Amino acid sequence: MRRPARTAMRPLLPPSRAALGRELRATVLLALPLIAGQLSTMAQNVVDVMLAGHLGAEVLGAVAVGTGVWNLAIMTAIGVMLALPPSVAQLDGARRRHEVGPLFRQAIWLALGLGVPLMLAVRWGGPLLVGLIGVPAGLAADVGRFLHAVSFGAPALCLFFACRGLSEGLSMPRPSMVVGVLGLLVLAPTGYVLMYGRLGLPMLGARGSGLAAAITCWVQATALAGWLRWSGRYRGLGWSGGRRRPDPAAILGLLRIGVPMAVTVLLESSLFSAASLAIGRFGPNAAASHQIALNVAALAFMVPLGLALAITVRVGNAVGRGDPAGVRRAGLLGMGLALAVQIVSSAAMLGGPRSIASLYTSDTAVLAGAATLLQFAGIFQLSDGLQVSANGALRGLKDTRIPMLVTAFAYWGVGMPLGLFLAFGQAWRAPGMWVGLIAGLSVAAALLAARFLALSRGPGRRLSGRWPARAR
Repeated sequence: MRRPARTAMRPLLPPSRAALGRELRATVLLALPLIAGQLSTMAQNVVDVMLAGHLGAEVLGAVAVGTGVWNLAIMTAIGVMLALPPSVAQLDGARRRHEVGPLFRQAIWLALGLGVPLMLAVRWGGPLLVGLIGVPAGLAADVGRFLHAVSFGAPALCLFFACRGLSEGLSMPRPSMVVGVLGLLVLAPTGYVLMYGRLGLPMLGARGSGLAAAITCWVQATALAGWLRWSGRYRGLGWSGGRRRPDPAAILGLLRIGVPMAVTVLLESSLFSAASLAIGRFGPNAAASHQIALNVAALAFMVPLGLALAITVRVGNAVGRGDPAGVRRAGLLGMGLALAVQIVSSAAMLGGPRSIASLYTSDTAVLAGAATLLQFAGIFQLSDGLQVSANGALRGLKDTRIPMLVTAFAYWGVGMPLGLFLAFGQAWRAPGMWVGLIAGLSVAAALLAARFLALSRGPGRRLSGRWPARAR
């Protein structure tokens, strides 16, 4: 493939203060709407729990278990469609914007091809998984109703992430933020009406929660697709070129990047799910304490996660314009920002764990346990911020297979075995499992950061071959 003349590799030079300032400004401006979008998604989960909680323990339990299964579909969709932002960013950086439209068209075909199987898997495979877990029959029936209803949202979910990937890859994150807030505004009243049986509708409980989530997915996908269609900022992307039908080469190119990322995302989410199941064996107080600490950590994680999405785009832009110094600058500066914000989160959790836990519960035993676990959460904030930002930088290089192996080793070869050994073998109980989480995240952070440093060292070293495939 012939590259533009301007993409000749530039030598690595110490970055000037002005270059660092420009990169800092660009990263922060890109990251802030992405962080807001992540927080709105987190708020949707809070709304689900609040609505279900007022209908009783059975509905809350069904929604919680069903959401756990639905999250597997969400993580799969996110992981696969994360192939689009770095691909678009590289094309944008290389001034090949006329190839973005044809590539996005193939991403839509991929989203549809992924969304339908996910819908069927959630609808039919989800209840089977719930049965294997051993959920009581009465609860399992409500879980099945939730999954059957929410499964209709799977194709829309994939389409939404495809549209989001296009916009974010072009360094236009505001639509994602606005549509994320729109989803929250749709979910709350829709869930209330369907779950509680208002406006003359029957009371649907857990089924209503799933249906509200599916409706929200379709509203968000339609709104974001409409934004892309009618906004003038998305002109000049070569919409009239390329193949209308599926292009196997382009789709396989996206899958080669996206599937390892989907596996990586599932490895991390399943690590925390397995830790929750293991800690649940220590009784309800331990499980409740763990859930509080995990919720606080997840809320704090939205900030470095938004930064990681921005880092992917900034690194991808630098790769596209053939600027290895820019690649290294974008990656290292992004990781530094992530560490800086995580220092603040760590200080808050280490300095006032009991105050934070008291926002969730007044139960003395649960409060004490949550305060202890929040201190462990404070310790792993730095590792968590570094691993997600380093992974974001590597995504910008389209380096996904080695990071997948790294996370598999760190989380399931180090973190989970150590956590189980300390929790059960050494009777450390819940704190032992959290030590395992700290170890797994720390190993992942060190190895992923080292991987980025190795790939970005030297003028143009290992950057060739990381160019976006041309969609025909």
